[in-house]
Amino acid sequence: MKKTIIVSLSIFFLISCKESSEKKDYGNEELNVTTSVYPETISKVFKAHGGIEAWNAKQSLYFEIEKDGQNEKTTTDLKSRRSLIDAETFMIGYDGSDVWLKEKDTATYKGNAKFYHNLMFYFYAMPFIVGDDGINYELVDALVHEGKEYPGIKISYEAGIGDSPDDEYVLYYNKETNNMAWLAYTVTFYSKEKSPNFRLIRYSEWQTIEGLQLPSTLQWHVYKEGVIGDVRSEVEFVEVSLSDESPDTDLFAKPTDATVIE
Repeated sequence: MKKTIIVSLSIFFLISCKESSEKKDYGNEELNVTTSVYPETISKVFKAHGGIEAWNAKQSLYFEIEKDGQNEKTTTDLKSRRSLIDAETFMIGYDGSDVWLKEKDTATYKGNAKFYHNLMFYFYAMPFIVGDDGINYELVDALVHEGKEYPGIKISYEAGIGDSPDDEYVLYYNKETNNMAWLAYTVTFYSKEKSPNFRLIRYSEWQTIEGLQLPSTLQWHVYKEGVIGDVRSEVEFVEVSLSDESPDTDLFAKPTDATVIE
């Protein structure tokens, strides 16, 4: 995701939806400048995980997680964000227009399919998912854990981006390695209003897939008023694969016996 620009002003500030407080002075000379649209801080994190360009070259992602005694198999088209979660008792899909739910046999899905359909994908695709369009970045205070500081980058969305544009995220990274270490996030899907209450995930274990560092285990911690508590839940990602080929769109089509979730 690059832009080529001509600079002929004494001081030029590059402004986009991915702007930050970091500004560059190009001086008085006329230059041909090829520059990333991302601030330096988040660019360092992307680079530490294999590079945003390498991620953007991939077309699909597959992973499995064990939950409630069954494996959920998730396939996502990385360009259209069509998705399919296939489990023993249910299927949840997004066909590009609608989220649909198919309950298998007599089982009843007890969650909110529209909320859940891309939830684990979003957490799993960190940090690259915060390279999407319509995102703003802001430097915030570091998170402190066991005497170590993790610098923070706050991520917010422009109006109309996604199902919950009021969601906010803070990505904390290791300042020695630039690897992502923690993610604080709010949930506004139900209230449709900004929330001051952040939840916290630790990204402590990684696996290298096609040259990209992706999580292997996520740990949700008790988190209140900036104090990190014990692990309250954990998710392990297995059978992970990335592909240069786009998945067949028929994979995400709503079955005749599925229900569209409004």
